Amino acid sequence: MPLELFLDLYSPPCRAIYIFARKNGIPFELRPVDLGRGEHLKPEFLKVNPLRKLPALKDGDFLLAESVAILLYLSHKYQAATHWYPTELQARARVDEYLAWQHTAVQVPASNVYLCKSLLPHLSGQPVDPVQLDRLLGKLKPALQHLDGEVLAAKPFLATEQLSLADLMAFTELMQPTAVGCDIFQDWPRLAAWRARVEAALGPELVQDAHRLVLQPRDPRDAQRDPKLAQELVQRLLERLS
Repeated sequence: MPLELFLDLYSPPCRAIYIFARKNGIPFELRPVDLGRGEHLKPEFLKVNPLRKLPALKDGDFLLAESVAILLYLSHKYQAATHWYPTELQARARVDEYLAWQHTAVQVPASNVYLCKSLLPHLSGQPVDPVQLDRLLGKLKPALQHLDGEVLAAKPFLATEQLSLADLMAFTELMQPTAVGCDIFQDWPRLAAWRARVEAALGPELVQDAHRLVLQPRDPRDAQRDPKLAQELVQRLLERLS
C-alpha cells in the first residue's frame, strides 16, 4: 500500500511535510483532514492518531504522529539529500537544536497570531481583537529578533550553509501570520533575505501550491454548517489564546 499522509495545508507542520515529500519525489497518497471542520475529532481519524492532531503518517501498518518525527522518518526511509539532515555530527546537531527550540519559540506564537487574525473571527463571526493581536505579535518578536540578529548574521540558513529541515519548518511557520496580513518579515531584513533564499531553493511553484489554501480567504459559509462544532472550536481557541 502507498504511503499515506494525513494533512491540512492550513497547518504549517503539514505544509512542511507536503513540501518535503513533493520536493524529494516521495510517492504518497494525500488524505485531507479539515481542522476547521473538526475532522480530526471524528472517530475514524482517532484510529490514525488517538491524540487528535495533524500531521499523521500511515505506512502500511505503521502509524506515526508529530511533524519532526515524520520528516525524519521520510528523510531516512527515502534517503533524502544530506543537506536536509546532515550526516556530519555538529551540523546535524544544529538542525536538531532548531527543531527542538522551534515548537514553543516559533511555531506556537506564530500560529497563535494566525488563529487570532483569521480562524477565530471566521468561526466566531466577531472582528479581530487588535489588543490581543498586538499581544500575540509581541510574543513572537523575541524569536524573530534572535533569528535575524544572531542566527542569520552568521550564515545564510538557520542551521548550516545549506537548506535543511530547520529552514523548512521555520519557513512554513513564519508564513502563517504573513499569509493573513501580518508581514513579520518587513522589519527584519536578514529574515526577509532568508525567506527569498528558501523560496528559491524550494521552488516558487511548489511554495505557491503548498500555501494556496492559507493565502485565500476562508469561506464564511463553512462556520455556519455546524454551529455547535464552531462554538466548540471557538472555546478551544479562546482558551489557547488567553
